[in-house]
Amino acid sequence: MSDRTAGDGASESEDEELQGNVVNDAERLTRLARTAIDENERAAHLDRRDRLLDEYDFTARVREADDATLVLHPAEWHADGVIRTDRIEDISRAIEIPLEGAEDPDDWGAVDERNRELAAEVRTTHGDVHGDNAIALADFFGNHYAKPIESATAAELEEFRTDYFVRNAWPSAKQRDVIDESIRLVFETADEPVPEFRMQPS
Repeated sequence: MSDRTAGDGASESEDEELQGNVVNDAERLTRLARTAIDENERAAHLDRRDRLLDEYDFTARVREADDATLVLHPAEWHADGVIRTDRIEDISRAIEIPLEGAEDPDDWGAVDERNRELAAEVRTTHGDVHGDNAIALADFFGNHYAKPIESATAAELEEFRTDYFVRNAWPSAKQRDVIDESIRLVFETADEPVPEFRMQPS
């Protein structure tokens, strides 16, 4: 059984079932769910995690008996929510990630602080409309993924642009008109290339 063997994206092979960024996101969303106070927020994090893993035919559970360990299993090992040992041919396909004491919560605070500093730079350089959009982007990545904006994937930016921004940011007409430009400016300010996500009409 792998102990976070897929967690290092730089060293993983191309044929890994779960690439490092997927494992990291599954862990991050699990941690966010465990620390969430609001039950709806907790459920949203777990739903995001499960939908992410479902794309790779994997499932997740937390084993609490040993100080909480996130276990990622191939879905084919399960029957009616129970692992069937007779279906396990290669135990190394599972991935275990300790959840207690493995992360410093201050790290997440530092990520959120950096995202907000980036948004503030955008506001200072490009004005309030782009600044407000950058703050919405910082809110999204802080609350939903706890990751730096610069590490966003194309799919995550599409989710922000077409779902979160519309439903949760309460954007003005001016904000909606320039959201794609705002996203570009955030990445330009961070000196990072923009992932190629599908631009949507405002």
